[in-house]
Order: sequence, then C-alpha cells, then structure tokens
Amino acid sequence: MTDKTLLQDLSARGLIAQMTSEEELEQHLAEGSVTLYCGFDPTADSLHIGSLVPLLALKRFQQAGHKPLALVGGATGLIGDPSFKAQERKLNDDSTVAGWVEKLKGQVSQFIDFDCGENSAEVVNNLDWTRGMDILTFLRDVGKHFSVNQMIAKESVKQRIDREGEGISFTEFTYMILQSYDYQQLNASHGCTLQIGGSDQWGNITGGTELTRRMNGNKAFGLTLPLITKSDGTKFGKTESGTIWLSSAKTSPYAFYQFWLQTNDADVYNFLRYFTFLSIEEIDALEKADAEREGRPEAQSVLAREVTRLVHGEEGLVAAMRITDALFSGNLSDLSEADFEQLQLDGLPSSSLTDVDLAETPLTTLLSDAGLAASGKQIKDALQRNAVIVNGAEKGMDDNMKAAEVFAAANGTYSRFFLVKLGKKKHHLFVI
Repeated sequence: MTDKTLLQDLSARGLIAQMTSEEELEQHLAEGSVTLYCGFDPTADSLHIGSLVPLLALKRFQQAGHKPLALVGGATGLIGDPSFKAQERKLNDDSTVAGWVEKLKGQVSQFIDFDCGENSAEVVNNLDWTRGMDILTFLRDVGKHFSVNQMIAKESVKQRIDREGEGISFTEFTYMILQSYDYQQLNASHGCTLQIGGSDQWGNITGGTELTRRMNGNKAFGLTLPLITKSDGTKFGKTESGTIWLSSAKTSPYAFYQFWLQTNDADVYNFLRYFTFLSIEEIDALEKADAEREGRPEAQSVLAREVTRLVHGEEGLVAAMRITDALFSGNLSDLSEADFEQLQLDGLPSSSLTDVDLAETPLTTLLSDAGLAASGKQIKDALQRNAVIVNGAEKGMDDNMKAAEVFAAANGTYSRFFLVKLGKKKHHLFVI
C-alpha cells in the first residue's frame, strides 16, 4: 500500500477527523518509513474497545511500512487528561498506575508487530523521561513555550472553564504540556514525526507539534481519528452490564462476540470500516448483498468474527462461536469448563449456590428468585409444561421438589455448573 493510498484508505473508512498540513504529511509519508506514536493512559487495568480504533490505526500504518510506537502513560496516567471530561478524574497512587502500565503494555503488544525489521514496533513509557525532571527545569525549559491564552482557548479546556461550579485544577491544566513534551522527547530520541490520537486530543497533539518545532527545530505532524458514535445516539462501547473491555478477564470472548453480533444495521457497515482489515471493496460488496438478501444481514456475523479474532485470537473466536451455537441449539455437550466460566463471568445471568440451603429451599423459590419468572406460580406452570430444562435435559421435575433434588454437585456439569433454560429464551447459570 502506498502512503497516498494509506491516507486515502483511512479517509474512505471515515477514520480521519483532522490533519496538520495534509499535503506536506502526504509527501512526508511518501519519502520513506516514518516513526509515529499514539498514547494510551492507564486509567484501568485494561483498555476498552474505544482504544481499538487507534490501536488498529497503528497496525495500518505499520502494514504500510511505518514504525509505530505505543506510548503507555506511566506519567500522564498519574495526572489525568481533562479533554472533554465533565469533572476532575480521581487520582490513583503510583503502584496502582505502575501495575496498570504493565498490563497495558501486554495489550498493545497484541496489535503491532515487534519483530519485522526496521519498522518493528516499540512500547515506550513517558515516566522514563519525566521521572527525573525537577519542577524548575520543567517550568523554564518546557513551560515557557506555552501561552496560557492559547491553552485556555483550546476547546477541551474552555468547556471546563466555562462550566459553572466545576473549573479545572492546575494539575489537569498542565496535562497538555506533558503530552506535548512526550512528542518533543520522542522526536529527539526516536525521530518520531507523527502523532495520532482521538479527535479529543487535537489540542494536545498540535501543542506537541509546536513544542517540537520550538525545542528541536523539526517539523512534526498530527492526525486525529474520530471518536466513534452510534447512530441511535447511545454511547459506543457501553452495554447495560457495563463497559466492553479488551481483557478476557473483564469481558469474556463470548460476551465480546455477542456485543458485535448485536450491532444495529445502521452502524454495522461503518463499524466494518473502522474495526476490520476487510477492504472497502469487500465491505461495499457485503452491504450490497445484504440489501438484496431477505432476512437478517450477514454483516453482523462478519463483524463479530473479524473483531473477536483480532482481539482474542482464533481460539477465543472458536470458543465464542461454540458457546453461541450451544445456547441456540440446547446441546451443551461440546462446552468446556472454560466455556462455562465465560458464561459465569458475563455471558449469562448467574447465581452462586454455595451459601444456599438447597435442602430447605423449594425449587420454585430458587428459580423465581433468580429471575427466571416473575413469581413462583409462573415457575410451577412452567414445570408442569416440562418447560424447564437443566443442562440440556428434562429432569422430571415438579413443583413440590426441593432445590437439592436437582442441584446436587453429582448432577452438575463439571460437578458445579447448572444451566437452566425456561422456554425459548430465558437462561440462568447456577454455580456451586
């Protein structure tokens, strides 16, 4: 892919929000391999899917022959980015942030290649060049290059200043200077000439290009990516159960797969452009075929497979599809113990039976308390219709039974899991 084609491809995908000096950047990319960076602050022990667009953008640049640096903000993570935030972030202690930095290093390493010759990726940490800097050096050598007037005029800061009763602390106000200093330092140490980030980072990025010019005498460029929104106005990356994380310990591959599978028709083709490496021509052909096909479009399935494979690998995708097929068919025989653990984490409503007196608790009470029906009477009716299935089989249950008669460890899958299905759609996982 040529560099002009790279920018054209990003543009066709809707992945360019702003650029500094578009023609000059195009020419700069055409001159040879460029070192670029994107920053990821450790605000939790995992990145969420909002970070996927910049992560995949680093990968797109690397595939075009450029060298990506993934900056993990061990220093900026201690301060907190005020950009378009309604209020101050909670400050976390050094050891917490340091632990998160290590986890984020592992996550970003999934997406870029660290062993491909001259454009091999690197992970850098801005704590390395800020840790030893004293306050007087920072104010004299870096701070003097920033006009407070211009900083206040940045939209991300202006909104906080104009918001009644909130304002912005000096701590968060200095974030732009710290991020700008990252760019200047990476330009000096790695020859980095391009920073990418979300469109909320535009002020910070242009601050970095200007500081690099002033301190290093070098031309530097910036490119921002759009913040992803959904057509129905709801927040991207959030569900009723919470944030969709990239870590399988926080969002299981099954729940991750289901999230993409449930994408609205109005969003799915854009999401294919943003989050996959399918060509624009392939996505356009799929959209055309879906328009001509009766029934549910294929695009959601393609999107779910492609993104789950990118984040969780082939093994994670296969497990997610296996669980999906098993729940649909009711045949649980192929599910592994790890598959049930995914369902327990976030795949289905679940309850622990460890502290329940199963010998004294009526079966109807246990099932109704778990939310499988609104009342014990509805549970009784379902039992009489043989509409309650446990671990894929009818158990010959009746409404006079105690819970222990059904939920004994000896009857559980892997001696601890009981997947109860009521009717066609209601599922609940009980775990000993």
